[in-house]
Amino acid sequence: MLQAYFDKEKREAGCDEAGRGCLAGPVVAAAVILPIDFQHNELNDSKQLKETQRERLQDEIKKMAIAWAIGVVSPVEIDQINILNASFLAMQRAIDQLVQIPELLLIDGNRYRPHNDIPYECIIKGDGKYFSIAAASVLAKTYRDDLMRKLAIEFPGYGWETNMGYPTTKHRDAIRAMGVTPHHRMSFQLLPAQLELF
Repeated sequence: MLQAYFDKEKREAGCDEAGRGCLAGPVVAAAVILPIDFQHNELNDSKQLKETQRERLQDEIKKMAIAWAIGVVSPVEIDQINILNASFLAMQRAIDQLVQIPELLLIDGNRYRPHNDIPYECIIKGDGKYFSIAAASVLAKTYRDDLMRKLAIEFPGYGWETNMGYPTTKHRDAIRAMGVTPHHRMSFQLLPAQLELF
């Protein structure tokens, strides 16, 4: 069972992102404030859940959360500031949209850039330790997956409806055959040899 809080005396927001390792699409982050007594038998790190579980859980999280928000950073921005900074920015955009200001941020991972003087704790594999981070991981993942499925209709052939922009063989074969789209991250190594794109 995951933990409900890090510090019972503070209003905590769990933060996590999705899409860092993708070749295409934005990086998406979520911030979630849950009730102090929140418990759930199924909620866990989104990577440990089936798609049907994530879809069901996203609705439950949105209903039960005190506050939740999504932050998105585009491929163009990723190319400008790099993926690590883009991940921080996505989290900050999510936090800025929360209807309540958190007193403590629980950040999944080992690094974060301070923002708005809100104290934070970096927690490695936090999405498997705290409900609020797990909830953020589910919201970020489902939001981004939905977005990539929509983009797959607009740009067929890359397999985004199933690979969500990650560097699968099919995705790279499609880049080689059809070239890049406006949603590809040009600062990433899209193919083993970048020159093959041109």
